[in-house]
Amino acid sequence: MTPEKLLPHSEEFGSPDEYISALLQFASTSRLLHTLCGGVHILDFFTSSPSIFETLLPPEWQEFLVRCGSTELMDLFARDDLDGDLTRSGHKPPESLVEYIKTIRKLSLVRSFTPKKQKLPVIPRNVAVGMNPKKVHEVTNFADYIDRLVDGISREDARPTHLVDFGSGQNYLGRALSCPPYNYQVVAVEGREINITGAKTLDIRAKVVKKPKIIRNKKLYTQLKDSQTPEENLSEKARRRMAKQPELPPAAEHGDLRTPKEVAAEAVHKYEEGMGYTQYVQGKLDSGNLSHVIPKIDGLDLLGGDPQKDAEREEKRRQQRLMAVSIHSCGNLSHFGIRSLVLNPSIRAVAIVGCCYNHLTERLGPPTANSPEWRPSPESLNARIARESSRCDPEGFPMSRRLEEHSGGIRLNVTARMLACQSFANWTDEESEGFFKKHYLRASLQKIFLDRGVVTKIPRSPGITTSDGTEDSFDMSTNPVILGSLPKQACNSLKEYVRAAVHKLTTNPACKEYATVVKNKMAGVTDEELERYEESLEPRRKEISAMWSLIAFSASVVESLIVVDRWLFLREHADIVKHCWVEPVFDYKLSPRNLVVVGIKR
Repeated sequence: MTPEKLLPHSEEFGSPDEYISALLQFASTSRLLHTLCGGVHILDFFTSSPSIFETLLPPEWQEFLVRCGSTELMDLFARDDLDGDLTRSGHKPPESLVEYIKTIRKLSLVRSFTPKKQKLPVIPRNVAVGMNPKKVHEVTNFADYIDRLVDGISREDARPTHLVDFGSGQNYLGRALSCPPYNYQVVAVEGREINITGAKTLDIRAKVVKKPKIIRNKKLYTQLKDSQTPEENLSEKARRRMAKQPELPPAAEHGDLRTPKEVAAEAVHKYEEGMGYTQYVQGKLDSGNLSHVIPKIDGLDLLGGDPQKDAEREEKRRQQRLMAVSIHSCGNLSHFGIRSLVLNPSIRAVAIVGCCYNHLTERLGPPTANSPEWRPSPESLNARIARESSRCDPEGFPMSRRLEEHSGGIRLNVTARMLACQSFANWTDEESEGFFKKHYLRASLQKIFLDRGVVTKIPRSPGITTSDGTEDSFDMSTNPVILGSLPKQACNSLKEYVRAAVHKLTTNPACKEYATVVKNKMAGVTDEELERYEESLEPRRKEISAMWSLIAFSASVVESLIVVDRWLFLREHADIVKHCWVEPVFDYKLSPRNLVVVGIKR
């Protein structure tokens, strides 16, 4: 059951502790890593002088990087044998760059995945309803992994009675686990009612739940729906129907008037001996404490006043042995799942695959999540909001004491956590050229915005200073302007991109906070002016592709920090946790967030 290596680290390290010491030493002392993964934003690429590219990277790195094509750099960073011939475009990379690449590779957790079985059970077509190929791969492999894990637990201890799926969403995993050949009792915990209704609708489509019968007068039901639709939205056919019979008969004659969504919401799995089922529990998870969820399992919270039945329910509740599972639980939800093993006596094991690190909060400093509602606006900065904005989130990163105590505490800002979601090794030539171009256009737009006064330079906090105490390019940033996506044709040239961006920022209701200043400051900008910008900035476009490749490659260390922190948290609770490990469970090319954190209670 327990893998040979508790962490999938490089073979260069003899133990997890040796690897973790090296990882934390590098993460806490490398200014280059700090700046690439958290200290650089693509918006500021052209707004400083000298540029970020010139300021951050050694001259010999700059000369080599701009000579290489994008594919050559991706191969050098992630794929090539670094002990072989590394000549690119007639030039060899500087030794210091090669050493940096070796360090990042060495400190990044190994993501290669080899299935334990040659042939996995195939998810039936009806159960796979709604799944794309990526989801089929994830559910197929993780369902088999959970099944093998449960068997391993059963050999050492009592078999789990239920699987609790954290943030079940559309319940793809739970549906597969509750159906043959697995037949588990699944508790799907989801905070959003709309997701539970959607999952129940899929249960009906998948025929794992019998569709409730609806008996009604179809003609009268159609007429009723017509009467509830605004007249301007009625079809010509509906208007004719209304004209023929404008008066509706008494409601009693209509029969069952529930909508398909209402029918789905009331559909329930029926328990059959030897078969699995899913129970949906709606609940907002704010921590790993499931005291408000666990009593609802199998309706054991329904005390009816019958002492004998209530005693039986209480005994069943004591006999519950739960295993928390999740594929790609978002942000802090992964923390809740892992902490549930420590906080709840009935949770006997966890197997959590995390994702969306940008939604994590920080435990050692102010929360820096990307949601605008979590950031106080200057005009409403009263005492309460100011106090909340400086709050440390007890559910945030890091979870472990080891990261909390190392070098004053390991912290990650939202930019670093967002970069940890990159999958550099999966980039293709076409995809990479596409977003390199978008980054170039967006950085150029920010330069134009700065020159015309749409945005201003603002100091970073805390500032980064050079060895002689003077300010450098990283002390200043610019106001971010949230633009979102633009039509594909807007990326044909800088001129078209700027015109499309200005149009959106001045007309889209979602961008109303920028409308006035953009309209005033960008008034009168000519095509000739934009063409001059393109002529001056286009030669530096290669700098962006080289820098962004280096940033995304380096970010694998950030993801390794996050995953290692979760494993350390479990190991630090050795009085409760008997086994804990991390291993890949998906093919990285299909699903790059492929590391599961497993913990089993004593």
